[in-house]
Amino acid sequence: MASVVDAERRFEFPNILISVHSPSSSASCPPPPPSSSSSSSPPSFSPSTASASSSSSSSPSGKSEVVARFSADGDAIRLRFHQGNDDVVVEFDLGSSQILALSPTESICIDNFHSNKLKRSYSRAVTMTFRTEEESQSFHQAFEQWKCAGGESGAVSQLEKGFVSTNRSKFDEKIESASAKMYFHYYGQLLHQQNMLQDYVRTGTYYAAVIENRVDFQDRIVVDVGAGSGILSLFAAQAGAKHVYAIEASDMVDYARQLISGNPLLEQRITVVKGKVEEVELPEKADILISEPMGTLLVNERMLESYVIARDRFLTSDGKMFPTLGRIHMAPFSDEYLYVEIANKALFWQQNNYYGVDLTPLYGSAFKGYFAQPVVDAFDPRLLVAPAVFHTLDFSRMKEEDLYEIDIPLHFVASVGTRVHGLACWFDVLFDGSSVQRWLTTAPGAPTTHWYQLRCVLSQPLYVMAGQEITGQLHLVAHNAQSYTMHLTMTTKMWGAGAEQGGVIQMSSGKMDLKEPYYRMSQPQPYAWVQDQQPHQLMQSQETALLSQDVSSSGVISTQGSGP
Repeated sequence: MASVVDAERRFEFPNILISVHSPSSSASCPPPPPSSSSSSSPPSFSPSTASASSSSSSSPSGKSEVVARFSADGDAIRLRFHQGNDDVVVEFDLGSSQILALSPTESICIDNFHSNKLKRSYSRAVTMTFRTEEESQSFHQAFEQWKCAGGESGAVSQLEKGFVSTNRSKFDEKIESASAKMYFHYYGQLLHQQNMLQDYVRTGTYYAAVIENRVDFQDRIVVDVGAGSGILSLFAAQAGAKHVYAIEASDMVDYARQLISGNPLLEQRITVVKGKVEEVELPEKADILISEPMGTLLVNERMLESYVIARDRFLTSDGKMFPTLGRIHMAPFSDEYLYVEIANKALFWQQNNYYGVDLTPLYGSAFKGYFAQPVVDAFDPRLLVAPAVFHTLDFSRMKEEDLYEIDIPLHFVASVGTRVHGLACWFDVLFDGSSVQRWLTTAPGAPTTHWYQLRCVLSQPLYVMAGQEITGQLHLVAHNAQSYTMHLTMTTKMWGAGAEQGGVIQMSSGKMDLKEPYYRMSQPQPYAWVQDQQPHQLMQSQETALLSQDVSSSGVISTQGSGP
């Protein structure tokens, strides 16, 4: 099977201080206090009732620093404490052991524990001191998971390959269940995976970014976040990855296993784990994360948040992310055809005798509703009326919360005199490899991808002259349907003589739902060229070098001009 993992992979917890105890001469613990009327109550324990065994390698506090490892020996689940040259200090059979918390950072593991109303006895105990409360909680959770796995057929091997926590995850808390169900159903179908695989700009760029940067994958542990069909996991294995964990929450996980199993030279180094990245547990940290978390306008579907969570949970401190950062590009556009097309959709509601019914009371709402839909299509870059600006999201440094609300200030200088119908947007992402830096772009004029571009059309256009400033703001607010509400405001200032005494003379705004776009999907139409305008004046190269000030001196999220 594609999910086989070599026998040395174990759950490890390093840097634990332990004291090993043997039972007192009576081989019993004190009886429970009178208030403990229920025999099902968790047992209490005091280390003072046991004598600590001596150890020549103990720290001054009488405790030894060890590595705790969970493992499976046949049908038995073992917890072993290793020291020095992997010597086993003590081991426990989880089937007959219990763990009890003595304090937020101190616990005790008791082997062969027996309890009745008269006495409580044990054969061995270890007091454990953890560095942090979080490590203590993680150890307790792992203990219970492995202990439960011992009584379930096949659960032990699944645990060694990565398992799913039963706790309610952050994903469930912020995403409504109906949206999540539809989302995972969509990506669980092969036809939608085929649509993405046949986007050769997308797939080819990922393949090139991985293969050209073999040095980043060779003999490394890789986690594929939202693996889908498993294609990126296979690319990573081709590049020499030591092992790849392909995490996928939808039913596509079964197809991924079939595909990986059908590539026997690679399958032994790939483990497919079903679950959300917010919930699964992996047996080791990753040297590199790979994922395709981009949606329309980069942020739609809110998978970028899961990508950042995976970074915090699984990536080593010096690990890499493919992609490393993303940029949202924006520019004002003029498209009379598109504006008229959208406005005309509402004309249906201007009928005052539709089978004897006057529809006009709903005309205003229908007109507003059509302009609330951002337009997804491919457009001619010559429709842009000013050089673009971009907003950077550094996946390797940003916080998940930075994606809950995104504010992008807008400032442009019009290149031509025309009517501005709204804001055009697209994105690109950077694979910052050690050998090659490669960009994947969805820009107008570049080869078309399945993302196309996105345009926010204003119901009230703005009139501008060449050289006139256009300012405003794009404010994105995440919602629980795995998308964003978009608030766009664009204004123009007085231009020409006396402008210094003037203020804002035009303003137009709109509210759009990124979840409900108008998929126009038309290819760019040939537009007549006007006023000696050259394409390079408006569309600048997307192969822009990564500037250090973009992601360091100005913070993890920045807005800058799209120039080189």
